[in-house]
Amino acid sequence: MNSVLGRRTRILAATTATAGLLLVAGCSSDDGGGKTTASGGVPLVKSGQLTTCTHLPYPPFQSEIDGKVQGFDVSLIDLVAKDLGVKQAIVDTPFENFKTGAFLNSEQCDLAAAGMTITEERKKNVDFSDPYFDATQAVLVDKKSGINSLADVKAKGKKLGAQAQTTGEDYAKQQGFDPVSFESSDAVLSGLRSGQVQAVVIDYPVVQGWLKDKANADAFEVADNINTGEQYGFTVKKGNTKLVDAINKALADAKADGTYKKLYEQWIGPYDASAASASPSAS
Repeated sequence: MNSVLGRRTRILAATTATAGLLLVAGCSSDDGGGKTTASGGVPLVKSGQLTTCTHLPYPPFQSEIDGKVQGFDVSLIDLVAKDLGVKQAIVDTPFENFKTGAFLNSEQCDLAAAGMTITEERKKNVDFSDPYFDATQAVLVDKKSGINSLADVKAKGKKLGAQAQTTGEDYAKQQGFDPVSFESSDAVLSGLRSGQVQAVVIDYPVVQGWLKDKANADAFEVADNINTGEQYGFTVKKGNTKLVDAINKALADAKADGTYKKLYEQWIGPYDASAASASPSAS
């Protein structure tokens, strides 16, 4: 993977996705007031806003559309912010920091929302919310490649790509591949388009989003769909139980009143009731 640790963090202005998120250059700064609290005594790193770390782009969960950061994750965290009586601000950060919780520990962000799979390894460094989405991995290939499965990639000596530091990359390595690592999901797709790789393994919802574009649908197809038992969760600094409770309450309320289903259909596609599973365990 190309290192992105040196890349400047991008701050996206403190306003809800509905109103639009403006891109601002530079890094967040202390407002001089120290840590504040929101409704219910939930601690916040900056007054008047719920600061979310993410990694752009990762559609349909978060990406810039018409100058606004939007997506399934963004919409769900907007619900949390609304309950707390504040607005959501989004910070674009390198994905590898999500495993360590670095930006949470340094109090640059209150939470992380990045289509992140709940794993035992990650639980050592961060606390997860309840699962909010069940995910599978897809193998997307060039239609001219002759690849019909993940096994075919190896058998036919083709190159496989994956997004760095993701469970898709981990799965590929577990299957004996040495995948080409790309920094972002956009870079993964570019690698497939350019012929740098002939197949990629990445979360299926991302592939669904890509294939909505006719040019992509004409050139690529899903050769394999792999159920790895993954579930996504939002993360907070270890021990921040009040924020975890607030996130879980917003998720439960959204599932109960139909908001979750509406947002799922808006961003993901036809609603799958299993995606609203309240099971706290994930592989």
